[in-house]
Amino acid sequence: MFSKACEYGIRAAMCLASFGRTDRRMSIREVAERTGSPEAFTAKVLRKLVEGGVVVSQRGPHGGFLISPEQARKIRISHIVDLIDGDSVYKGCGLGLDTCDARKPCPLHDQFAKVRADLRSMLEGTTLHDVVNGVPLDRIILKR
Repeated sequence: MFSKACEYGIRAAMCLASFGRTDRRMSIREVAERTGSPEAFTAKVLRKLVEGGVVVSQRGPHGGFLISPEQARKIRISHIVDLIDGDSVYKGCGLGLDTCDARKPCPLHDQFAKVRADLRSMLEGTTLHDVVNGVPLDRIILKR
């Protein structure tokens, strides 16, 4: 449903929000290791999240990436999805057809419209804080 970049972006944001509870910045390498993402790909995704205001970055010997608990309460998962994938996840055909729309629906069109609406509602109603709060750092699984 989400692109690989978006999956990595959500996982990276969750990782940073989890560690943000300890006020600890993380390196690209640490985020990549904890999320099972290639380091170069993690760097590209984190750049998008920094540009979108989701992640705070600081250069230097004590630098790294951080999402504070206060930020995590404000950041909706839908914002991360929008930064990386845009709104295509809410518009795509359930069968992956290019020509599926209300005028020329695929066999799953009407049912999948409800799935997309429910997905949008869930992503817009869920913050990073919601998904990481209360889960001990050593219990959060973010890689396959």
